[in-house]
Amino acid sequence: MKSSKVKKEKRNRRHARIRAKISGTKDLPRLSVFKSNKNISAQIIDDDKAKTLVSAHLREVKGKTMMEKSAKVGEIIAEKALAKKIKTVVFDRGGFIYTGNVKALADGARKGGLQF
Repeated sequence: MKSSKVKKEKRNRRHARIRAKISGTKDLPRLSVFKSNKNISAQIIDDDKAKTLVSAHLREVKGKTMMEKSAKVGEIIAEKALAKKIKTVVFDRGGFIYTGNVKALADGARKGGLQF
């Protein structure tokens, strides 16, 4: 059985590999996803200025399952981004596998009008 420390190290390595290739700019910011066992959050970040432009968290939504809530977080972040005239982003899955809640968040953001 793998310890949580090993799992975190592996995720951090995957995330570093992804971040070496992906960077957010003013014209094309980065949509960063963080997931824990109980929560999921997303931020749209301008890496040039090191500023978070928009953020959304699971606490802002209501729903029955984690998948429904994740999709709503995606829709909320898209809504907030469009209000700030951000239409296109680069997706950063944060070292997490692109299934389940991460995919639901991405699909919700696409449904809300973001392009990536």
